[in-house]
Amino acid sequence: MRPPTCVRARIREQLRRVVLATVVVCAALAGPGVPAAAETSAPVVSGARNLGAAYDSTGANIGFRIYSSRATRIDVYLYASASGSQEQVSYPLTKDPTSGVWSVNVSVATLRDQYGIAGAVYYGYRAWGPNWPYTSAWTKGSSAGFVSDVDSAGNRFNPNKLLTDPYARELTHDPRTPAVNSETVYASGPQYRTLDSGPQAPKGVVLPNDTTGTGGKPSRALKDDIVYEVHVRGLTKNDASIPSADRGTYKGAGLKAANLAALGVTAVEFLPLQETQNDANDVDPNSTAGDNYWGYSTLNYFAPDRRYASDQSPGGPTREFKAMVKAYHDAGIKVLVDVVYNHTAEGGPWNAADKNTYSLLSLRGLDNPTYYSLTSDRQNPWDNTGVGGNYNTYNPVAQDLIMDSLAHWKDTLGVDGFRFDLASVLGNTCQHGCFQYSRTDPNTALNRITATMPARPTQGGTGTDWIAEPWAIGAGTYQVGNFPAGWSEWNGIFRDTLRRDQNAMGFQNVTPGELATRFAGSSDLYQDDGRAPWNSINFMVAHDGFTLADLYACNGKNNGQTWPYGPSDGGSDDNISWDQNGSAADQRKAARNGMAFLMLSAGTPMMTGGDEHLRSLRCNNNPYNLDSSANWLSTTYTGDQSTFRTFAQRLIAFRKTHPALRPAGFYSGSDTNGNGMPQLSWHTPGGSAPDAAYWDNPSNHALAWRIDGTELGDSSSALYVGYNGWSGDVDFTLPSPGSGKQWYRVTDTSAWAEGPGQVASPGAEAVIGGAGTSYRLGGRALLVLVAK
Repeated sequence: MRPPTCVRARIREQLRRVVLATVVVCAALAGPGVPAAAETSAPVVSGARNLGAAYDSTGANIGFRIYSSRATRIDVYLYASASGSQEQVSYPLTKDPTSGVWSVNVSVATLRDQYGIAGAVYYGYRAWGPNWPYTSAWTKGSSAGFVSDVDSAGNRFNPNKLLTDPYARELTHDPRTPAVNSETVYASGPQYRTLDSGPQAPKGVVLPNDTTGTGGKPSRALKDDIVYEVHVRGLTKNDASIPSADRGTYKGAGLKAANLAALGVTAVEFLPLQETQNDANDVDPNSTAGDNYWGYSTLNYFAPDRRYASDQSPGGPTREFKAMVKAYHDAGIKVLVDVVYNHTAEGGPWNAADKNTYSLLSLRGLDNPTYYSLTSDRQNPWDNTGVGGNYNTYNPVAQDLIMDSLAHWKDTLGVDGFRFDLASVLGNTCQHGCFQYSRTDPNTALNRITATMPARPTQGGTGTDWIAEPWAIGAGTYQVGNFPAGWSEWNGIFRDTLRRDQNAMGFQNVTPGELATRFAGSSDLYQDDGRAPWNSINFMVAHDGFTLADLYACNGKNNGQTWPYGPSDGGSDDNISWDQNGSAADQRKAARNGMAFLMLSAGTPMMTGGDEHLRSLRCNNNPYNLDSSANWLSTTYTGDQSTFRTFAQRLIAFRKTHPALRPAGFYSGSDTNGNGMPQLSWHTPGGSAPDAAYWDNPSNHALAWRIDGTELGDSSSALYVGYNGWSGDVDFTLPSPGSGKQWYRVTDTSAWAEGPGQVASPGAEAVIGGAGTSYRLGGRALLVLVAK
């Protein structure tokens, strides 16, 4: 089965400890007009290769450490302000030939007293290499020393471009800002190579140690989670209950923890929070031109995005992010972060026919062949991302950046788990000239991640939740069910199978056997490699595509709308959606079924923010660029939306109450405790066990199953789910609820039952009867019973 369209229109790293020697830079090394660094002991900087910029333990000195195997000279430029001014001073770095690490130590007192840099220290790097060797004749904005924009080895050095530190803990701003909304100053090529980007370019911020706490991490098993995928800005930007200055920020998001806990959410999964190009989104608040709302184009793998902080001071985003994490942890909610390690914001060629003109923001200008996968001739990127080229995830140094970044977000910023965008790229075993995925190669980024930072155990405890989007673009990239142990996956086959059954009946075949496999945890995908049902992240919709409401209200995309609902380019034409013949009541019923599929299936359910109240984007299925009121969550609901939210809230509570719906392993078809009831049994509407003919017949659209709660530690001795995918009523003959028990109705998703009480409160369930009772279930509806 093919993956969904991943060519989105969005603007499109065993740890080796390197001991760095103390570096003394002498005046004679510095050259004329360049000050010598103060002679100091090397500050301790975190990371596998001790990279980044940090104060030493006394706070008297700053150490700068950066990696490049191919540079012939690197200078650090220090600034007193974030933008609009020239540097106050620069220092050359010295290379350790063994580690490839360049370093220099600088006295804080010297910066303050001689160069007027007091308070925050802003910095960036300029680098020379084989394609542009250093000459003393070079000055900013000159071509002195230039040989080529790219050489045969793929080097793209250009000293006119100020480069951000890949290990910077915060960035001052984005490359494009409302004040200077242009990218040309960062470009190479004949038109732009001599433009000096220093005054405009983002700088790293040297941060002192921060003591803001992130609270106690929840140890809950992933199988017991309800994942809520949402954009941190969109969560509160429209929320009148949040102080206006805090809406759309980490601080505002933290104020929503109690609200999400009340809904039943146990893990909030934020769309990307690492720095991305979004400062210019509001240049024209009524336009989508050039906007990047989702954030899948990373500028820096360590820095929390400054735009989402109400505290914009140096260190403010870090402190505020950590305080947000603490708010969620205090509410018992995990914080998961969507991360993009398959490509970066530097993108690809500006013109496909021009190998010279590229953006140089950071990695490309430091060590292009180390950090990016290139074509065999090293002249262009190898691209399985659709947004400019693959990050070189098989290179050990490039992997270090991934590993150190993840450790920073996990250990320093308090994050509990990660969802990886286009994660197949992290299983690539080919650095240049090809793509070759491997599940078993221990040297892939995928396997190194879980070997170094183990996954959370099945029953919960200390560990990290690792979640993959298991596809990318091109041959060999669709890997649903083929990720290594320790990894959970967005189960695109779960989504597509159930969408097909709901929305494509008569056009696409779905058998009862396929439905049963998805409802029971997708054993065909996860059992053979030792994984479990909960490694299947079950979802009906995600940020990428239709909302839950639109999945059942739109026959196709409508992305050309005017602001604030568009226009958005791109978007899949294969959504497996249907408007239910225009019936609003049937659209809500279909959405109830979609929500029920998530909450009643073995696996880990993920919903998208706003689906609990039927958020609609009016059929826009690619709202990556809509930083608008239409894409921010609403807190004002219609009556139907409030009713659906109650339905979702109660169904979530039902799942959380019943461990039989959250198995640690795959269900057994045997009676393992001798009570006469199999752990899981399947039933036709007539009450019999399906035979092969029934399982394999796509004309059969009804299926039921019973779970023996006594074998799974459930408070109910049995649970029963009946699903009628057919358009007309179907009579279901109920199996035994167990000796001395009767069946009680928790919910029927049919239109007749719609209302605040559609999911019965515990103790208020209506009695239905015992074994052999016939229950008429309406067309395209779902029934849930418990034995009491």
